[in-house]
Amino acid sequence: MYPILEKQVLSDVTKLIVVKAPQVARKAKAGQFVIVRIDEYGERIPLTVADYDREAGTITLIFQEVGKSTMHLGTLEAGDELATFVGPLGHATEIENYGTVVCVGGGVGIAPIFPIARALKEAGNYVISIIGARNKDLLFWEDRMRAVSDELIVCTDDGSHGRKALVTEPLKELLEERPGEIARVWAIGPGIMMKFVSLTTQPYKVPTIVSLNTIMIDGTGMCGGCRVLLEEGARFVCVDGPEFDAHKVDWDNLLARQQFYREEERLAVERWEHECRLEGVLREGGA
Repeated sequence: MYPILEKQVLSDVTKLIVVKAPQVARKAKAGQFVIVRIDEYGERIPLTVADYDREAGTITLIFQEVGKSTMHLGTLEAGDELATFVGPLGHATEIENYGTVVCVGGGVGIAPIFPIARALKEAGNYVISIIGARNKDLLFWEDRMRAVSDELIVCTDDGSHGRKALVTEPLKELLEERPGEIARVWAIGPGIMMKFVSLTTQPYKVPTIVSLNTIMIDGTGMCGGCRVLLEEGARFVCVDGPEFDAHKVDWDNLLARQQFYREEERLAVERWEHECRLEGVLREGGA
């Protein structure tokens, strides 16, 4: 079992947990992910590593409650335990001294972009970070991102904090104002955001890397559920990724695949919420 040592509520739907997992923490690197299960009957939940502490033997995860399993995960508190915690999985980010780089984090994607920005900064890069969310309440780790960035641009869709803009707007300005200076761009966030980051950088021929969040089951490349189409053919996110060349991704196919089980996910949430309410009623009646 893997104990949760700390929990933070970052927003109504965004939670942070610190998990004791020494073997995973010892080898984890920026860009990798883990797969967790709440209990022996639980769904396998892939979550990108937000931070790690090798000495303490801990992994920090940040997630949004978007379905039944992540909503259930969000109910756990410090002292609770996870049944399984597998990782680190996937290829780590290729860290070199590229020069000037841009790290773009959207929504919960701010969490996995943080260790990448930190590693790039430690490698000697000039790091410009752009973080954004729909509103101020969904932003987090601004101070941590500022600490690992030479420049930080903060955006919200509604203008409640920072600049009122989508993350692609300051990104395009940087590409136009500093022609030939931006060596590489990383982007992590909702699929539609990463698609438009890719479309923004493509005319400037700036290499752009994205971390894909696909439907995933076993995490070993055997099930094929995390299939993604690239220019050269199909690849599996769990073993070939999770990072890919954004300009080679078939974004329309990826976004369509992410909607495959939307109805089943809705029904799972409704059933789980009903069972939770029923259990609450039974406990109160028993008391």
